[in-house]
Amino acid sequence: MTLPVIAIILSAALLHAVWNAIVKTAADRTTTLGLVAFGQVIPSAVMIAVLPLPSAESFPYILMSTVVHFGYYYMLGRAYQHGDFSVVYPIARGIVPALVGIWAMILAGEVLPLQAWAGIAVIACGIQLSSWKALRSGVGRAALVYAVGTGFCISIYSVVDGLGVRLSGSTLGYWAWGAFFHIFIAGFVAIRRRQSLAALPARTWALGIAGGLVSMAAYGLVLYAKNFAPLGAVSALRETSVIFAALIGFVFLKEGYWMRRLGSAVLMAAGVALIGTAV
Repeated sequence: MTLPVIAIILSAALLHAVWNAIVKTAADRTTTLGLVAFGQVIPSAVMIAVLPLPSAESFPYILMSTVVHFGYYYMLGRAYQHGDFSVVYPIARGIVPALVGIWAMILAGEVLPLQAWAGIAVIACGIQLSSWKALRSGVGRAALVYAVGTGFCISIYSVVDGLGVRLSGSTLGYWAWGAFFHIFIAGFVAIRRRQSLAALPARTWALGIAGGLVSMAAYGLVLYAKNFAPLGAVSALRETSVIFAALIGFVFLKEGYWMRRLGSAVLMAAGVALIGTAV
């Protein structure tokens, strides 16, 4: 894997951690997630007006990804209701690389070399180390169930979009339509929260929409990388977002212990090096 591709994925990881922190710190996470979805609709509507359509073969993947994203947003919102950002996020993201590697092997015939699997394992260990104290003290059953459900949804849409974007003939077009279909998620939340939307402060609207723009940018970078690298490797590098989330949790949310976070970062860096030199 080339250094530019690694840099793109790590940039996406940072952006992903930022928008998750925005959701975690929101007073009404369900409404904020709806605004995050809406924040993707606004720029994508402009993009689909000027970009060429992705291939017809890719649209079933876009629709499937949209359905899975419904489950993802629901699980994520519920997980953050029951657990700390620095606990829920590592659990949800920690199971994803191995799952994506397995799904990609089954569905796309991508067989990662042993060194890449070792890198995935090292990153997974680093993810868990980032919140080891909290995990040892016990994670609530509800938080654990929703965090695992979130991770499962992530692994499914990661593979679906990886296969879809390769068939699309236009990464930008696929990205734009996938983001635009978040209109259904935003609409669903708007109906559920219609009585409270008018009373939302301007700051909540701004944060939610900003989170959507950041989320869209992060996933666009990941989609681009999936054209050039195995899906399992891309997913593993993307999950280094956990260390960015841990740093955000430590610095801004006052969660966790810096020495453990540093050890986690070292492990993840080692995992990135293993994967980057293997594929």
